[in-house]
Amino acid sequence: MKKVLITGAAGFIGSNLAARMLLEGFRVTGLDNFDQFYDPRIKRKAAEKLAAVPGFRMIEGDIRDSELLDDLFSNEKPDLVIHLAARAGVRPSIADPQLYYDVNVTGTLTLLEAMRKAGIRELLFASSSSVYGNNEKVPFCENDPVDNPISPYAATKKAGELLCYTYHHLHQFNIFCLRFFTVYGPGQRPEMAIQQFGRKIMNGEPITLFGDGKTRRDYTFVDDITAGIMAASDKLKGYEILNLGNSDTISLIDLVHNIEETLGKKAIIEWQPMQPGDVDITFADISKAGLLLGYHPGYPVDKGLKKMFTDQGMC
Repeated sequence: MKKVLITGAAGFIGSNLAARMLLEGFRVTGLDNFDQFYDPRIKRKAAEKLAAVPGFRMIEGDIRDSELLDDLFSNEKPDLVIHLAARAGVRPSIADPQLYYDVNVTGTLTLLEAMRKAGIRELLFASSSSVYGNNEKVPFCENDPVDNPISPYAATKKAGELLCYTYHHLHQFNIFCLRFFTVYGPGQRPEMAIQQFGRKIMNGEPITLFGDGKTRRDYTFVDDITAGIMAASDKLKGYEILNLGNSDTISLIDLVHNIEETLGKKAIIEWQPMQPGDVDITFADISKAGLLLGYHPGYPVDKGLKKMFTDQGMC
């Protein structure tokens, strides 16, 4: 039975991934610090659900704690680390860039060093489409230049990729950096657009849209992301950067119309100016992931929204 450590295991993607891996027979150790970025009770509930499944163990701690990581690797001896833990969000990173650097860069370096000392060389690193910035060439391809991030969050994710390559080069780590594109689904963080819009529309509360409604995103359903991660764990060799997205885009206003149709209720919209750090478009070229991993997303936005809101009891 393969043993896996998932950092950020109580979060949105982490808890969905852990549940899937447990169903497929993996032994999973989760690490999460249950911070205050959003209501920790949401993460606690996810962790309790996972704890009821044989083969799962949750450890509460911080990826910046080198002693904790040394003990964890010594005791658990995972074959693979899936590093999802990070301080998330573009706009909050502008308000507190130092914290984002500390968690996302120092934390990743601390994890890599602990792995090196423990002789563990297999890592999947969660990167982000935000590294592409306002790339004028679409769709975004892994070999596009990503030297102009427009938020501290994006800069920390690019820094994480660079650290991963360094450890591949110096210490022969096998590392895939997976660039996620706007992941949504059941259990999504409460401040994220789709979750927030659905909740407010159902409660008759106004939603805030920034810009003119024409910005476009490549929304990717969480089941497609976890399928991509699972495929990457099977193919992990060398160093690769891979886009995991839906490879389709939808405008902000059309997304709202889709949510309205799914929920059967109209939105009350309040318009605000475009926010600093927001990009005009995200759009994944997933041909490399298709070739290397056999990755083929199965959830267009309308299908994903229906599953998300049905699973959450909103429709």
